[in-house]
Amino acid sequence: EAPSPVETAFTLSLGAPARMEEAARRNADRPLLKLKLGGPDPSRLDVERVRAVRRGAPDARLVLDANEGWDRAAYESMIDDFATLGVSMIEQPFPAGEDDALAELEHPIAICADESCHDSRSLAALVGRYDMVNLKLDKTGGLTEALRLRDEARRLELSLMVGCMVATSLAMAPALLLARDARIVDLDGPLLLAEDRPHGLVFEGSRVHPASAELWG
Repeated sequence: EAPSPVETAFTLSLGAPARMEEAARRNADRPLLKLKLGGPDPSRLDVERVRAVRRGAPDARLVLDANEGWDRAAYESMIDDFATLGVSMIEQPFPAGEDDALAELEHPIAICADESCHDSRSLAALVGRYDMVNLKLDKTGGLTEALRLRDEARRLELSLMVGCMVATSLAMAPALLLARDARIVDLDGPLLLAEDRPHGLVFEGSRVHPASAELWG
């Protein structure tokens, strides 16, 4: 069965709060925005970044990608503010391999593993620490293992996000087969390139339509 169109997140790059607010205003009509966070002094700046984006896009659903950039103290100092700001999910707050603390912390917002999740064999160690996992074809090595990861995540009651690296539609197209099972879809990689492959995915706002058969050559 051919994949149907899906709604994808749109990524806002890490920057000063005012710059991120401006980017949010330009994309305020998109239903789901993904914010890149972290960098120096996250406890001071990341809450201000999210407040700024919320001002710029008051109706958008927000998910945060901390890119392994926080520690426990930063998490504890910011999490209540993020909950108040209506954040729906936080991706990889701590460095991979330092996940144990998540078993002891409150999760008022769903926490998603990215760098800590590679293939189906990595899932057992995430139970009790994460609520979701980010499935990327680049990490699983292909669609076969991605399907195995999806099924194992279901068995372990971990919700699914389908994500991507910055790449062309050729890398993204198979992920549409998994997107219908995902709570969050983040397949905007081709939009971050100067030029995509011919016959690629069709983006209509935040809706992603399958590519034509010509994409495969």
